[in-house]
Amino acid sequence: MGRHSRESSSSRFSGSLKPGSRKISPNDAPSRGAHRKGNKQWKECDVIEEEGLLEDEEREQGLSRRCYVLAFVLGFFLLFSLFSLILWGASRPQKPKITMKSIRFEQFKIQAGSDFTGVATDMITMNSTVKMIYRNTGTFFGVHVTSTPLDLSYAQITIASGTMKKFHQSRKSQRSLTVIVMGNKVPLYGSGASLSSSTGTTSLPVSLKLSFVVRSRAYVLGKLVKPKFYKKIECDVTFDPKKLNVPISLKKACTYD
Repeated sequence: MGRHSRESSSSRFSGSLKPGSRKISPNDAPSRGAHRKGNKQWKECDVIEEEGLLEDEEREQGLSRRCYVLAFVLGFFLLFSLFSLILWGASRPQKPKITMKSIRFEQFKIQAGSDFTGVATDMITMNSTVKMIYRNTGTFFGVHVTSTPLDLSYAQITIASGTMKKFHQSRKSQRSLTVIVMGNKVPLYGSGASLSSSTGTTSLPVSLKLSFVVRSRAYVLGKLVKPKFYKKIECDVTFDPKKLNVPISLKKACTYD
């Protein structure tokens, strides 16, 4: 009975094994643990590699974004400069036009006197009115207008002067200007010998010169595009004692530079 029971138990154990299967020995456990460890290391390497790729993509996106911003700024600057240059070029031919109309002498008096140092000389006192027309030809900009003093000279001596008030002229418009040019007891020194008379005024025509510069500034694009226009005007004027208080035409007596 004892031997039969041992043989039957060993046959049951051996019968439970299926064909193609093998027994698991204790030595197989370490190899399975090493396989799990290797799989874990590969997974860690895959994660590190994916993180590196993501970092590279973010870096490339950051660089491309900066390049886009830089390209936009440069493009905007170039377009703005080109636009400003076009406006400046378009405004240059549209120069203001000044037309001298007339001058009228209300007073022309010569008398003996002395200068501030006490030197005896002939003195001249005069009063006159100058009229002109200022026209802004600009189609898309207004101008700010100033002027140097209007000097009336005789023999290179300034005997009278007047000031034009500054003003703003809107686009495609014009205005009439009136400037008082006067002088009070201006010493003539040797130049007044031919002008003096017993009546206190000259009896002969006197050649005079009127000169001044008109400055116009346009603000086309704020203070970035502001073309300037200068007009130098010189007029040869002849005072006739017989035409006191009579306007003298300056239409053909002036040059414009």
